[in-house]
Formats: sequence, structure tokens, C-alpha cells
Amino acid sequence: MANIKSAKKRVKQNEKRRIRNKALRTRMKNVTKKLLVAIDTEESPEKVQELLSSSYSVLDEAAKKGVIHKNKASRKKSRLTVRAKNYLESHK
Repeated sequence: MANIKSAKKRVKQNEKRRIRNKALRTRMKNVTKKLLVAIDTEESPEKVQELLSSSYSVLDEAAKKGVIHKNKASRKKSRLTVRAKNYLESHK
């Protein structure tokens, strides 16, 4: 354990941030997985579109807060969009 007061404070801050980041990372994974499952189980196109939109917002939030890099968020959004677009085109 740290002896210096600032180091003790740092430990507390890091733990708070770790928990916050973990929650956002988990949310990001859950939303992404929910979208992919909806595509695989051939949910309604409206549902897929809604899940894609919520995925965008969660990924953007994670990038904004520094949990993931903005390019990673962009890459994930792009790949999800391609999957959703292929699904939506095949279900017109």
C-alpha cells in the first residue's frame, strides 16, 4: 500500500475509474452482442435498426470518455453497419 498521501489518493481515483470504465466496456459489449444476435436470429428490420442506433451511441460515449480510442469506435461502428446493411438489404 502507498505511504504518501497523493499516492493513496491516486489509488482511490484509479479504482473509481476502473469500475466506471469496466461498466462502460460491459455495456458496449452487451449492446454489440445484442445487435449481432438480432441479425443472426433474423429479428425485424426495425429492431435491428434501433439496436444499431443504440450501438452507435454507446460506442461514441465510450470513445468520448476515453475508454476506447476513437478509431476503434469508428472501426466497430463501420463493421456493425456493414453487417446490419447486408441483413437489411436481404430482408426488404
